Amino acid sequence: MKHYIKHHEWQIIEEGFDPHLNRISESLFSLGNGRMGQRANFEEEYSGETHLGSYVAGVYYPDKTRVGWWKNGYPEYFAKVLNAPSWIGIHLKIGKTSLDLAHCKVQDFRRVLDMKQGTLHRSFTATLRDGKKVKIDATRFCSMADGEIGVIRYSVTPLNFSSSSTITLGIDANVVNKDSNYDEKFWDEVSKESKAGLALVSAQTKKTFFQVITGMTYALTSGGKKLKGIVRASKREKYADNVVQIKLKKGEELVIYKYGVVLSSENHPKAKMTQVARKKLKDILAKGFDKLFADHTDVWAHKWEECDITIDGDVAAQQGIRFNIFQLMQTYTGADERLNIGPKGFTGEKYGGSTYWDTEAYCLPFYLGTSDPKVARNLLVYRYKHLGKAIENGKKLGFKDGAAFYPFVTMNGEECHNEWEITFEEIHRTSAMAYAMRDYIEYTGDRDYLTGFGLEVLIGISRFWNQRVNWSEEKGKYVILGVTGPNEYENNVNNNWYTNYLGSWTLRFTMEAVDFVKKSNPKRYAAITAKINFQEKAEMDKWKHISENMYFPYDPKRNVILQQDGFLDKELIPVKNLKPEDRPLNQKWSWDRILRSCFIKQADVLQGIFLFEDDFDLETVRRNFDFYEPMTVHESSLSPCVHVILASKLGYKEQAYNFYLRTARLDLDDYNNDTEDGCHITSMAGTWMSLVKGFGGMRVKEGKLHFTPYIPDQWKSYSFRLEFRGRVVKVKVSKDKTDVVLESGQPMEVMVGGKVVGLG
Repeated sequence: MKHYIKHHEWQIIEEGFDPHLNRISESLFSLGNGRMGQRANFEEEYSGETHLGSYVAGVYYPDKTRVGWWKNGYPEYFAKVLNAPSWIGIHLKIGKTSLDLAHCKVQDFRRVLDMKQGTLHRSFTATLRDGKKVKIDATRFCSMADGEIGVIRYSVTPLNFSSSSTITLGIDANVVNKDSNYDEKFWDEVSKESKAGLALVSAQTKKTFFQVITGMTYALTSGGKKLKGIVRASKREKYADNVVQIKLKKGEELVIYKYGVVLSSENHPKAKMTQVARKKLKDILAKGFDKLFADHTDVWAHKWEECDITIDGDVAAQQGIRFNIFQLMQTYTGADERLNIGPKGFTGEKYGGSTYWDTEAYCLPFYLGTSDPKVARNLLVYRYKHLGKAIENGKKLGFKDGAAFYPFVTMNGEECHNEWEITFEEIHRTSAMAYAMRDYIEYTGDRDYLTGFGLEVLIGISRFWNQRVNWSEEKGKYVILGVTGPNEYENNVNNNWYTNYLGSWTLRFTMEAVDFVKKSNPKRYAAITAKINFQEKAEMDKWKHISENMYFPYDPKRNVILQQDGFLDKELIPVKNLKPEDRPLNQKWSWDRILRSCFIKQADVLQGIFLFEDDFDLETVRRNFDFYEPMTVHESSLSPCVHVILASKLGYKEQAYNFYLRTARLDLDDYNNDTEDGCHITSMAGTWMSLVKGFGGMRVKEGKLHFTPYIPDQWKSYSFRLEFRGRVVKVKVSKDKTDVVLESGQPMEVMVGGKVVGLG
């Protein structure tokens, strides 16, 4: 772990410049607005350790799959969110020397992410090789009021010299993805333009033909007066800039305002993009920094009113939860049903930035509790619109008759991940879509979603499970062979309990949905069944037989669920017996050694108990938690939050608190030694669940909110806010009481500690 980030309730603060930590900081201090985002790269040139990254939502490239040998069913590509053209460059040359923090003495370096206002601020003093000393102060934001705008205020103050200088304000599309399989550059130039006060570059992705036009304009001031300087407009391949020659005067601050626009052909006709970009640049230059900043911070103020969580008495915990919420809110706004939540958001390229089952299992509850219901509904509609591709994915693997196999990794619904043991064996993810529907319906009461969208998806998924199981004569049960459960440190196992349980549940849930739609809207039901050729009696008879006769591995001696067949053949060793130098296993051990060990990457059996907790009594939960948690290494970011919630349920308060800190500060403290590749955005939603469902004990049962709250010993109080069925409920928990207040909406009843409480 690394502990260089200062604790602060509303800010992420780095003091002092350590080049070896820079890539981690570039991830932590990233900015986004749902449409675009950037890692916290320096505006000026930097030749040290860096991972340059600008990203545009929905724009991807199908990088050709690279495998040693081909197997039928492999996808032909891996969809990658692209390192997009960069607008942030402000390169400063003083005399003949460029400002480059890798080649100068850096003092008073401070980098601050202000989460309340959504800004990145950086300041430092640099002594160049020729002795010139200059002070830099830079503020940047990606506008939450207009998702196509980015703004920088960059000030330069010479401390011991006056000198002629040049400022290069560029747009650079000559970029490369860090994870390109063949070092291929994914952008072709379409056009470029450069004239005094303006630079535009239009670039198009190869194969997918997305177009992105990136443009900039600027203003220079000193002492409150506008400056012009001598401007030279230049262009080269995939690049356009303005080079401004200006005199820097000792002790006088020069302020550079750089305004960027990033437009995508996903949102504009290609033929009109240049025209739109020029107009938008003209408009934002006229508005100026202060007005753009005010519009941006107004949006953030509203968002924090909706989703803030307060913790009194523990600054590290407070900083952690706000950092997680901040990254989630700037990654996905819910405004566009074509978009989803990549596991790295706008902070890096690892995992392709594509959609995983993390959205349904972890992110959906956060947006249900903090946003208008249409935001969560759009996440479900996203999967409905990919149903056809899910059926195609199934066909490629030999499934038929409309069986829907949702992808492990996707941008457009098509599977694009090529690790066989994950992509084609981790089949539980297709039912994450079904569970998300249940979660959405229980929380919102919107059962009509089944009629409009959900039933088709459920039938497709159930058709998949119908074909994926097989009957075991020896066991007299249905079994599911050759799978990988949530614990990815086990591959190609038989009868992973979580997979079998989720498959069986999905069939039952689908039958309930069929019954609901058939009774509530016979006309719509008839249209759906005709469209997909649903043979109600034959198919549902088979589903019923499977669900009632599924095999679930169990150890009667220990009275615990077995993660899969053969789990007890392993040597059962607790994690505490591992040597520190062996951690993390995925970076220190061979895959062979990991697969033969008992160690669990993330919650597996416990994931199922968490999702279906009402199916198990408290002692069953306790026995399985006590058995599996000691063998869990938590080397997936998705793991600790599940353990917080279960530990809270069991009264294991100290464990719950420690797991909470791990999930809340996973990236801030670089627990898994991988934050330099980007933050773990989807698991951040698990931090919210840890507090609200763990410490707050929030559940929805029979349409009513239930709370069984407690407070960690380290805290004085905490509070959270929920949007629920047209109401807004504020919960505050302190040492001696719990207050639940209805802030808006019709009167309602909630359950607090098993007692009915009337609100309103």
